[in-house]
Amino acid sequence: MDSIPQGQKLKKDFISPTFGQISFEDVFQNIVGYIEEEPQNHYNLIIGTDSFLSAETVFISAIVIHRVGYGGRYFYRKLRRKKIENLRQRIFYEASLSIEIAGMLKEALSQNGFAKLPVEIHLDIGEGGDTKDIIREVVGMVNGSGYAAVTKPDAYGASKVADRHSK
Repeated sequence: MDSIPQGQKLKKDFISPTFGQISFEDVFQNIVGYIEEEPQNHYNLIIGTDSFLSAETVFISAIVIHRVGYGGRYFYRKLRRKKIENLRQRIFYEASLSIEIAGMLKEALSQNGFAKLPVEIHLDIGEGGDTKDIIREVVGMVNGSGYAAVTKPDAYGASKVADRHSK
């Protein structure tokens, strides 16, 4: 599979609630297999990242393949970084991690006949919280990277799926 970066092929840095620790290549194969099971349905590919602050900052990026009207599957990875207390920096880093994963998936999917699969980046930001002042900037960053940006309360990829594994 030439479409997956060489360093990502064998590292088992993703976790599937169903399959356990798996590589990015396995995540990709699972997504394609899930779509091919029922190709007549509509699918959305959702990537969202959330973070948890403790002695370090833990970033959880979730990949969700949503079979609209019929549920879906998800995969996630945890990255530990030095403590980032600045909320603005943390939110932008969350968005950049999601964009990076989306790019890897989009490239692999386009080389396998799934170029039209909609990709959404779910952002853990909203009008009601501390992040309301940076919504336009972060959404602009995601849109400028070629992806649809979804914010709270509709950003379940970040605020529900990724958050579930952040603590």
